[in-house]
Amino acid sequence: MSLLNQAGELLGQAAQKYRELTAYPRPICKVVVNGNDITALLLGGQQPRLISIELTDNRGLEADQLDITLSDHDGLLAIPPRGATVRLWLGWDDTGLIDKGSFTVDETEHSGAPDTLSIRARSADLRGGLKAKKERSFDATTLGTVIGAIATAQGLTPVVSAVLAGIELLHLDQANESDANLLSRLGREHDAIATVKADRLLFLPTGKATTASGLALPHVTLTRSDGDQHRFLQADRDAYTGVKAYYYEVNSAEKKEAITGGGENIKELRHSFTDQASALQAARAEWNRLQRGTATLSYTLARGRPELIPDQTYSLTGIKAEIAAIIWLGGNLRHSFTPDSLTTSMELESQLPEGDDLASLADDDSDYTGLVTWYRDEKTGQQHKVTEGDQTKPRRLTHLYQSKAAAKRALDREWKRMQEKQKTP
Repeated sequence: MSLLNQAGELLGQAAQKYRELTAYPRPICKVVVNGNDITALLLGGQQPRLISIELTDNRGLEADQLDITLSDHDGLLAIPPRGATVRLWLGWDDTGLIDKGSFTVDETEHSGAPDTLSIRARSADLRGGLKAKKERSFDATTLGTVIGAIATAQGLTPVVSAVLAGIELLHLDQANESDANLLSRLGREHDAIATVKADRLLFLPTGKATTASGLALPHVTLTRSDGDQHRFLQADRDAYTGVKAYYYEVNSAEKKEAITGGGENIKELRHSFTDQASALQAARAEWNRLQRGTATLSYTLARGRPELIPDQTYSLTGIKAEIAAIIWLGGNLRHSFTPDSLTTSMELESQLPEGDDLASLADDDSDYTGLVTWYRDEKTGQQHKVTEGDQTKPRRLTHLYQSKAAAKRALDREWKRMQEKQKTP
């Protein structure tokens, strides 16, 4: 009998190991309200109260939003007070939890039947002082000094890209405008992302964001098997052929123009600038934004990845060659949790190469003597260029490509098209 018992135990252990190895990972979460861990209250019992958690992780100064929906089937749930602090972790039982930050409750709703309680909270990092309107001006200063002044006033540590910090500003008005609005405006005018993370005010070029500690965000590679749904869209880049900004020179009432790009369909910026350099910088920043939008991709991960955050770069393989050829830049993310699932939905746009001026993306091929495009080295992450034709006046292709081979294919295709167009009378 002892041998039979031992054999039975071994078989039982083997069966348990097999179940553990073949079991699908379970999504897990942790919710702490005002310092009290309420996870067991939400997920325990025969009828768990937690219906869903939706976390929208926004790029820039738009506050992240947390929505928690609870079942109040027995009418015993208390409606939490506005101003309560909610801290959230999301993850999987085989990899552990990821801290998604703290949020302040600013909206609650009770509805039925069936009775449910909805709680909405926004990221606590976006402090109220940033929203207070101010009246002030800055003269003969730099962009880094302005960002530093805003950060100091809010009790934050400024982290400004060296490329942006040294930009000279002749004059800047903050007229009945909050610091948050001013930061967003400066971000648009300089193609930068402004955000608050871990008591730091980050102001960095779009697509070059770092963690709050200053480390570069890791590049992410995804395959078709990671995804549950996707939607790829390519738009006509010639919807706008350029951007125009207006400015006034010192001691002159004459309104002048600064244009990036060319052609007939020019987008005009509403805001007028105090000098040519500022106007041209704003026009180029808007032109960059338009070019990134020429290819977009929505992607939903069947197994959510809560460690992902906005402004990371991505490679996606296994769907279409056109998708795999491009380096993608992450925008807003949405993490959706239920007791049975955790998914992540991403909005992506094509990443632009560094360095070159996108003003060279005008619409008339007849003026250009060659082409140039850029690709990302998979091993080093560095960007390198590939050229075709005379580089006296080259036109640069829009996207940053995944590999040298992908960049060369795009270059050959466009070079052939450009030569055929130039031959046409």
